[in-house]
Order: sequence, then structure tokens, then C-alpha cells
Amino acid sequence: MEDIDKLIAEYRPNDEGVALLRATKTVLLVGITGAGKNTIRSEMMKTGEFHDLVTSVTREPRYNNGVLERDGVEYHFLTQEQAVENLKAGEYVEVSPVHGRVYGVTVEEVRRAYDAGKIALSDVDVLGIEKYKKLSDDVIAIFLLPPSYEEWQRRVQQRYESHEAFLEDWPNRRESAARELRRALEAPYYHFVINDTLPEAVSACLQITHSDDKFHRKDDEKRLLARDLLDDLLAHEQ
Repeated sequence: MEDIDKLIAEYRPNDEGVALLRATKTVLLVGITGAGKNTIRSEMMKTGEFHDLVTSVTREPRYNNGVLERDGVEYHFLTQEQAVENLKAGEYVEVSPVHGRVYGVTVEEVRRAYDAGKIALSDVDVLGIEKYKKLSDDVIAIFLLPPSYEEWQRRVQQRYESHEAFLEDWPNRRESAARELRRALEAPYYHFVINDTLPEAVSACLQITHSDDKFHRKDDEKRLLARDLLDDLLAHEQ
């Protein structure tokens, strides 16, 4: 088997994939755990304006809450051999190794959005955003945030079965969030959206989408709020 990590480290999409991404309006959501990426993404999909960029992954479908994942819905499920072929042919737009598996969005998936005349929509991490931005500066990047440190902590805690489990994992969550937020604040291309109430957050994301990535005074205001949240995260590390 080919060295997957080496193929990914040296990877570049083929020319067709790059041209297709540049021709397809694309919105990417990123945010710390508990910011509501999945919920906001689902609400945006309900408008009918977007095509959900389904990620391809090299693993078998799993059961979630007793329901088996469906190929082409939750993920496209590929073999390692298929992933290697895609990597060699430049058939991913963005690809990353995760715990020995290959996760990525294929050129074909972007083509589906383009052919349907819809806006491509996905959620990625800050490293994924950087990969997309290197290919197309027109990609719209939206960083989602909770309204405060305390509210974020409350939302994350709800994901754990016990308070003890939450406390054990919390330092890692906090460190990861600070790392992503710091990196996002260093980049000039993020729109920051505060997810205080879901309707307002969804509306803000749609407004950013339809403003063709133009920045306004409220973007500066939200960036200041994001910096305040980072300060709170760093203060609680002490």
C-alpha cells in the first residue's frame, strides 16, 4: 500500500478541480466545538440554495443512534485503494489524514454543486480553510462562535454523560478552541458570526453568503468579540 501520509503531504488537486472550485460559489463553516456548525449548516440547507459537500472517508458505515450511515448522505465511503487512486489523480479538492483514515471532498462533489447551479456548503477546520483559500480566494469563510465563554462551557458540558467526564476532557477542548480561534484571528478572510440564537445566526450566515464576501463595520465588531472570547479562553488556562 502506498504511503498515504506522504501522498497527502505532497497533494495538489488537478487543474480541472481547481478551475471547478473557482467557478463554484463556496461557503465554508468553521468553529469551535459547541458553536453549532452542524445545526446552522442544516438550517442553511433548508433554503434550497445550497449543495451539501459530502465528505469521502476510508472506513465502513457506522451505526449512529441505531441507524446505519448511508453512502452519499452522511459520507461517501471509499476503500484505501480508491483513496490512493484519487490522490494520485488529483481528484480531491481538500484532503486530510485523520487517525489513519483519509477524509476529503472530491472534485466530483464540487461538480455536483456546480451542475446543480447551487452554492457549495461544507464545514471544515481552520487548516481545511487554508487549503481551500490557497486554491480560490473567493471561498467564503465563516467562523462560528458561542456568545460567551460561560455559555460555550455550558453547551459543551451537555455533550457528556457525567460532570466528571466533562471535567476530564475540558482542558483539551479549551486548548483546541483557543488554538483554532487564535489561528482564525490571524487571517484576514474570516467573517465571525456569534451563535446566540439560531435564527439570527443563520440569517447572518445567509447575509454574508449573499454579500459576495464583502466586509462591513459589523465584521470588525464581531472580530473584536471573537478576540474577547479568545482572551477569556487564555485566561482560564492559567
